[in-house]
Amino acid sequence: MTTRRTRPAPRPPEGTPPRTELARQARAVLADAVRIAHWAAGTPGPGTAPLAAHALERAATALELSPAQVRAGWDRARLAGLIELHGDTARPGWRLRAWDRDDSAVLRGWVALFDAWSLVHAAPADIEAGAVAEAVEAVPQVLSLLQLSAGPVTVPALLDLLGQRVAELQEERCEVPLGPGRTAPAPAETAARAGTAESAAGPARSADLNALLLDWALEGLAAVGALTLGKGHATLTPLGNWAVWVKLEQICVAAQSPAGNIEQSAADMLLGCARLTPGPARAEYRAWLAARTVGSAVAELLAVARGEDALLRGLAFEALRVVGAPAEPEVRAVLAEPSLRPYALLWLAEYEGNDPDDAQEVLSREEATWLWVDTAAAVADHGETGLLVRHLDSAVQGTVPALLDEVRAVGHPRTVQVLVALAAAHPDPALAKAVRRAAFQVHTGGA
Repeated sequence: MTTRRTRPAPRPPEGTPPRTELARQARAVLADAVRIAHWAAGTPGPGTAPLAAHALERAATALELSPAQVRAGWDRARLAGLIELHGDTARPGWRLRAWDRDDSAVLRGWVALFDAWSLVHAAPADIEAGAVAEAVEAVPQVLSLLQLSAGPVTVPALLDLLGQRVAELQEERCEVPLGPGRTAPAPAETAARAGTAESAAGPARSADLNALLLDWALEGLAAVGALTLGKGHATLTPLGNWAVWVKLEQICVAAQSPAGNIEQSAADMLLGCARLTPGPARAEYRAWLAARTVGSAVAELLAVARGEDALLRGLAFEALRVVGAPAEPEVRAVLAEPSLRPYALLWLAEYEGNDPDDAQEVLSREEATWLWVDTAAAVADHGETGLLVRHLDSAVQGTVPALLDEVRAVGHPRTVQVLVALAAAHPDPALAKAVRRAAFQVHTGGA
């Protein structure tokens, strides 16, 4: 049975250079980053980010660059996936190894840098973090206007759009649910409050803040090669125009997704993908991710992973595999959380190039046992009893008595429920009895 393509493959806007030319431009933008990545990969102990002072001096001397250029190139190399840090050791990322021969790897590396423009060009220190976050969330609309205009757009027009989008975001976040006994304010009261708040905040100050944020955003996008700045106007570069078009196409494809998960929360989206095979599930993850900023999507997925549903925990990390390099710092940061550590270790092992079949070797015996219980909890909650019985074969212990001993000691909060479900599902009466006994001992705190 074959599946017909319901939508023809989209073509870039007329005038878009071929991929070989786009890749050449991306290589030019990241030229210093590539040089620094090669230097770091071949130098023992270059230091963690930010680049250690002694390594900064060595790199500047070896590459004949200023310290500021080295620091900027180092950050870009990390954000583009050209280098990966493992403790104090920098290793070449897979994109660096493929850089000279694979145009797709080059373009993906540049898009990763493009997505991280707000990290490349730091926001002014005196601006509140919330205002900066709103501006970052509003920038896709600014980029869409630039892309649709297919030429220079004046700064006042961009400022007007940014202000409108920020106002929409603020309005969306100010919807406070009414508590018991509260009634909605009358329209006149609402208008009066709005007028008072506007007078207190000062509309001129708001406009000045938006202008400052727009300048910062345009400078950041120019710094990664997405646009050029003229006197009072901005224009997308061919690279920037192509990247915005790709992201708009991803959203259009997502809107036509048969599973329709683009507007769902992370938890609902993951549940909607639970019955899909890996290929279609990854397509749904990409569609959902394309409609969100990387940072907010990763944060939402990790929040779901911290919940009580073990199935969603595993699926959240599957979706994070689709995110790739931009998720690496956040995934590494959850290694200290016991419930997420096994998943994070496996994610990082695969991200660093280990074969998925061999990735389990990075887990300690205790971590592997905890993951076995967590996976069993997911199967017990959402799967079939036969799957739970077959799940016994995946335990690292090799024998049921050894498994039960270590499961009792691992301290997973779902241990009792998992063992009870396994005892009810297993066809061997003697084994089922032993599992029930273990469940009772965990429940009562016995040995």
